[in-house]
Order: sequence, then structure tokens, then C-alpha cells
Amino acid sequence: MKTLLLLRHAKSSWAEPGRDDHSRPLNGRGRRGAEALGRWITEEGLTPDEVLCSDATRTQETWRRLGLEGEATLRPTLYHAGPAMLMQTVQEATGAQVLVIAHNPGIAEFADQMARVAPDHHRFAQYPTCALTVLQFEIDDWAALAPGTGEVRAFVIPADLGVTRT
Repeated sequence: MKTLLLLRHAKSSWAEPGRDDHSRPLNGRGRRGAEALGRWITEEGLTPDEVLCSDATRTQETWRRLGLEGEATLRPTLYHAGPAMLMQTVQEATGAQVLVIAHNPGIAEFADQMARVAPDHHRFAQYPTCALTVLQFEIDDWAALAPGTGEVRAFVIPADLGVTRT
């Protein structure tokens, strides 16, 4: 059994005009959302043993704000990666519970492709910032990962955890 956590980075800031997209940090709501999600992951016993993270500032800060144990492996190829690159990255993973932190639209498309049945959540199709899908696969090795074979264990967004826009 393998568990895959697919996380879109938390809400980022557009406060500095001219700042390049890759280096944008999180805003206040993003910081609060990532911290709340980190608590939820811990409470649910979903702490990853491998973390694969885009090298963008906002994904790295999302990882730090989760407050989970371990180190993230930064992957420049996950910056705005599409489903094919996400699939390749996960198929090379070695952990039993793997967290991938990346960007839309790729992470949303990948989550949808991997789920046998999409979760019954009104925001899944939009996959807002800091959205997390938890999927379980009946495989022994990530190399055997295939689309449409994941059982959705959870889909959660910061608003579900009481994080508001203000």
C-alpha cells in the first residue's frame, strides 16, 4: 500500500509588482492555511516519509509552514509541471507516504487523473490554493502507479479547517 498526498502551494502574494512568478512568497492567508493543513496532516497520521517539492519560493514556504518533520527534495521540474512530469516524478519515489507540493493546473489535473472516483467536494474541480488530495494505491512500488487507480482518502482545503480570507 502506498499513500500519495498532492498539495497545491498555499496562497501567494502579488504585493510586489514586477517580482517574477518563481520568487513570490506566501501571503498571510497562505501562511495560516499551510499551518492549519500541517496540523490536519499530523492529526490524521499522514506525515510523509518523502517530500517532493517544486523549487519555487511559495512551494518551499508552504512546506516549511506545514511544520512537518523531515526534509523536502526540491525538484525544479515540478515548477508548473503537467500531469506527465508529476507521474514520472512519483513513479521514481521511494517512500511509503509521499507528499508532492506543486502548482495548478498540473497538480489538479494529476489528482483528477489518479483518482478512481473524484471526491465529493464542491471545490475539487477548482483545486484552490493549499488544496490537498490524499490517495491510496494498492501497489508495492511507485513504478507500478497507474491513472484511475487511487482511492481518495480525503480532499481538504484551508476553509474546511476554519481558515478564512481575512
